[in-house]
Amino acid sequence: MSWQTHQVSNQYDELRDYNLFASDNALREVLARTGGGWAEPWLLGYGAQLGRAETFEQAELANRYPPQLAAFDSRGRRIDQVHFHPAWHELLALYRSQGMVSLPFDSERNGRWAAFLAGFYLHGQVEAGTLCPATMTEAAIPLLQREPVLWSQLGSKLFSYGHDSRDVPLEEKASAWIGMGMTEKQGGSDVRANATQASPVGLGGRGGEYLLRGHKWFFSAPMSDAHLVVAKTPDGAPSCFYVPRWRPDGSRNAVAVQRLKDKVGNRSNSSSEVEFQDAWGVLIGEAGRGIPTIIEMATYTRLNCVIGSAALMRQGVVQALAYARQRMAFGRRLAEQPLMRAVLTELALESEAALWLAARLAQAFERDEAAWKRIVLPAAKFWVCKRAVEVCGEAMEVFGGNGYVDAGPMARLYREAPVNSIWEGSGNVMCLDMMKSIHREPEAWQRLLGELRMLAGDDADLRTALADLRDLSAWPAEELEIQGRRLAQSLVLTVQGCLLRAYAPPHVADGFIVSRIADACWGPVLGALDARRMDVAALLRRAFPE
Repeated sequence: MSWQTHQVSNQYDELRDYNLFASDNALREVLARTGGGWAEPWLLGYGAQLGRAETFEQAELANRYPPQLAAFDSRGRRIDQVHFHPAWHELLALYRSQGMVSLPFDSERNGRWAAFLAGFYLHGQVEAGTLCPATMTEAAIPLLQREPVLWSQLGSKLFSYGHDSRDVPLEEKASAWIGMGMTEKQGGSDVRANATQASPVGLGGRGGEYLLRGHKWFFSAPMSDAHLVVAKTPDGAPSCFYVPRWRPDGSRNAVAVQRLKDKVGNRSNSSSEVEFQDAWGVLIGEAGRGIPTIIEMATYTRLNCVIGSAALMRQGVVQALAYARQRMAFGRRLAEQPLMRAVLTELALESEAALWLAARLAQAFERDEAAWKRIVLPAAKFWVCKRAVEVCGEAMEVFGGNGYVDAGPMARLYREAPVNSIWEGSGNVMCLDMMKSIHREPEAWQRLLGELRMLAGDDADLRTALADLRDLSAWPAEELEIQGRRLAQSLVLTVQGCLLRAYAPPHVADGFIVSRIADACWGPVLGALDARRMDVAALLRRAFPE
């Protein structure tokens, strides 16, 4: 006798087989407004490919079967290889085939940064781990372009649309990935505390050969073809070095992978601890200028942290909405119940505000706008990355217990979210960078405030917020530091409100401003907003059409 105690009903799978780009009204508007409309046909195709059930399955497999370190071969020879599930390479190949790694730098086409933002944002909704080596490779391009000898060897490989996963000398490969090595045990974000030493081979100097000895506590993507590494020259000055996986003579470089990190999330991607045992490297940039050089690289990667966090939020909102529109509870669909509608509305507002902010920052890179890159970017990384943790947690809760198990993507989104807050400078470091830039570049700060006043128009709430922001930022530096997080939060919320007021539909701007700017009680928990003052139906339709 076959037992059957019940029928499965009122259970719905996570959303699959949909076009991530076609279903995103806000992203399409952002793209058109920021000059990237020419990329829409490509993004429609990419959005469809990413949204396939098979692509979501690849993402799940790449995270369920994380990379494994093989330090030695079967005869005891040191190989330091990291083995990945085939899905990892398939996803990397998919991303690279779109030209995303070099898109911001391979032309001067207007809107190229907007197109990059859109593609990165779409990919990050399905699988975020693969964006780590992609981000570092992209960020290394402008640094390496200033090194003629290296660039002659690397340029075509960095601009390649192909993915070459072989562990062979770079001369034999058609494409290259670049990683990063800054963090050491004793220093963390304090890179000046690094102890790794670099000794010149011969005269040394820019473009010269060095041998590196020391360790890196976090060494991102160890299977990359090369890494940019901070180490100290004999005079004690931190400098930046290009350290390839293979030496020019064809032997393996002396970078010993000690172990892979067992991370909370970002599990598809390998992060490692390594030792440099007189590893061969080349000095890039000027000797003693390693911190500014690596900070320039980090400026690009911090932008991608903001975009990636916005992508995680977007996927959480879409999955929560799709599920709530089907799931029945207490005689009605979840999405019809007032309290759930308030939660979903808050998620939708948070997601769209993060997108507009990320898009404006991407535009600032295309225009090289100092105030946005040096003041708004660190504040945005602080705020948006932290909000992603809360948004992904709330979206997971919409699914109830089903969201908390690893049979679907919601738990993975939640585990993934914190890494962007920590990587490339934690929250306090971002707030300190923002405040230093405000005090060091008062003219840029005033220009930014002037631009925001124009965007705000005659909105009284935004005008008040801008005045409060100006007053707070005028505090003496020694008194302001303890208020750094408050200033960063105020700045980001005001910037988001101004961008939405200027560019988004009125019901989106109204909902955001009335909840975050005008309501003094807003903030302690998502969904605790006065949804009576908003067009909830329009906001939810816009977030993800039924």
